[in-house]
Parts: sequence; C-alpha cells; structure tokens
Amino acid sequence: MLSSILPIPHIPIGTWFDALIDFLSDNFGFIFDGFEFVISILTDAIFASLTLMPDVVYIVLFTLGAYWLSKKIGLAVFMVLALLFVVSMGYWEDMLYTFSLVITAAFIALIIGIPIGILASRNDRLHDYLIRPVLDFMQTLPAFVYLIPAVSLYGIGETPGVFATIIFAMPPAVRLTNLGIRQVSSEVIEAGRSLGSTDKQMLLKVQLPIAMPSIMAGINQTIMLALSMVVIGAMLGGRGLGTIVYGAVGTNNIPVGFESGVAVVLLAVILDRTTQAIGDKTSEKR
Repeated sequence: MLSSILPIPHIPIGTWFDALIDFLSDNFGFIFDGFEFVISILTDAIFASLTLMPDVVYIVLFTLGAYWLSKKIGLAVFMVLALLFVVSMGYWEDMLYTFSLVITAAFIALIIGIPIGILASRNDRLHDYLIRPVLDFMQTLPAFVYLIPAVSLYGIGETPGVFATIIFAMPPAVRLTNLGIRQVSSEVIEAGRSLGSTDKQMLLKVQLPIAMPSIMAGINQTIMLALSMVVIGAMLGGRGLGTIVYGAVGTNNIPVGFESGVAVVLLAVILDRTTQAIGDKTSEKR
C-alpha cells in the first residue's frame, strides 16, 4: 500500500488526548465534581416536579400549553393522543426521566453555546480561527466517541451520558446564534448607532431580537440532538427510554424495543413541535 512506503511517522494523537484527560482529571477534578452535582440536581428536580401529580394532570397541562403556544387544535389533539399512547404502553415515568435528562443537557448546552455564538458574531478572528474549526470537529466526530472521555472523567452512570450530550448538542446553538446576529442588516445597525445606542444596547435591543428566529432554530436543533444523544448515552447505565431501547437490542426483544422506540419518536415530535411553536410565538411578538 502507498501508506506503507511513505516515510511518515505515526502521530500519537490518541495518546496525547488520553494524557490530556488524565491531566484534567488530576488537576481540575473539583470542577467536574461540581458539574456532576449540577447535573444531578437539575435532573432530579425536573423529574421530581413532573411526578408530583397524576399523569392525567400533566397531559391536560401539556395539551393546553401546546394549544396556547400554537393556537392549532391539531397540535393539541396530537399532544394528548401521543401522551395517552405512551401511558398505555407503560413508559410514562421512563419518558419523563428521559425528558428530564434532555432538558438538563439542552439547558446547560444553551447557556454555554448562546454566549459563545454572540462572542463569535462580534469577533471575526476568534470565529474563523478557533470557534468554527472546533465546531466543525465537534459536529463531524462520531457520537459514540464522545462517550470515551465522559467515561474517563465520570465512570459509568447517567452523568457521563449527559456530559457527552451537552458537548454533542452545543454546536447548533453556537452556529445559529452567530448566524442570526450576523444577518442583521447594516442599515438597522446604522440606525441604532445614529440614535446613540451603546454596544450593549445594540446587542440586547436590536441584534438579539431580530436574530431570535435563528436563535430559536438553534434551540430546537440543540434539543433534538440532546434527545438523540441521551438515547445513545443510555448504554453507560441509568434510567429512561434509552436504557430500555439498549436493553431490548441486547436481548433481541423486538416488542419492547419497538414500543420504547415509538415512545422516543413521540417525545421527539412533541419537543420539536413545541419548540417550533415557541419560536413562532416569539417571532409574532417581535
């Protein structure tokens, strides 16, 4: 083969990465411990709040919320039928726990990703030479690879899955926030400056409101990616629909695998339609 006769030495990037993980674990373990604490608190708090009342109460609340956001009777009907179907299959609590993991991971990814997107939109060099290459790397790396450093830092359990999910789901929030702000027309920016707006006022009162549809699209994609990665991360242990899917695959249990897979699909559609409705409502207010 051609590669065998070229005098190119092996570059041990895997060994270097392993040394980096060991360095981070040895010197910044307290940061990762704090991060694990935050993930556990958020997940448990969301799940506990969703199990305080009977399922029928939440089904009514979610359905009314969907109708209020979208003003579409079709979405409300789908919401109630989908949730009742999940209840009938016996996966209500598992769906709620998966939902808690998704919201926790997406929330952390957004509070990190949106500020980075704002920073990228205001600094071309930082965007071109650091943020964009890192995002390209993050989006092309196979999803399973994210689990390797997560396990090295946290071991087996739910936390490494959420940690990997946060990294995997963050790029859309950064990219679409950056894109939305950059697409604000120069005429609007000039008009704002002519009225004496400071940089902070320009960002908060002009650029971010106009860029909100793009930002909402990034939020939607972040949530969708978080759901897909939470299911993959279930192989590390924990609870939720992903664990059931993974267990069914390992035991070749077709009925359980198909039913839990349908529950994941219904949850994905519910989250997708809900975030789209929120985005549409935000655009109308803007």
